[in-house]
Amino acid sequence: MRRRRGFIPLAILHLLAEESMHGYQIMKELEERSDGAYVASAGTIYPALQELLDQQLIELDSGLDKKVYSINQSGLKRLEEMVQHEEGDFWTEWKERMIWRNSKESLQLRESVKAWERELRKAMKQTRGNPEDASELIALINKMTERLKKKNK
Repeated sequence: MRRRRGFIPLAILHLLAEESMHGYQIMKELEERSDGAYVASAGTIYPALQELLDQQLIELDSGLDKKVYSINQSGLKRLEEMVQHEEGDFWTEWKERMIWRNSKESLQLRESVKAWERELRKAMKQTRGNPEDASELIALINKMTERLKKKNK
């Protein structure tokens, strides 16, 4: 199963803080807020909703024709805590993140990272039982990490 990061559940909490919604409304609203750059799927949204239910941050009213989700006090508190760490408007960040995620550069970067991870795993496997090779690989990784730190300043 693909690991979900916190951005989708956070977006759902933001939506439910505005009004209660059923799953399809949530999917459409997330798509609209990104100007179509994010197309939500049931396979992403419903597991995120279940995760939020399991964490007792939202509630489900299944007494109606459709299951309607709403944020509860715990969810509002969690959202408030998360908002304190945000810089700028969440929905502006949402849109920018979704546009970037679909960009040519982002796709190329993800492919490069996948290739790097494959090669790193191979190199780690080859260092088993060879402390010299392990030290060389550690030095290479540390050097790359330092270069990234400098670039990110």
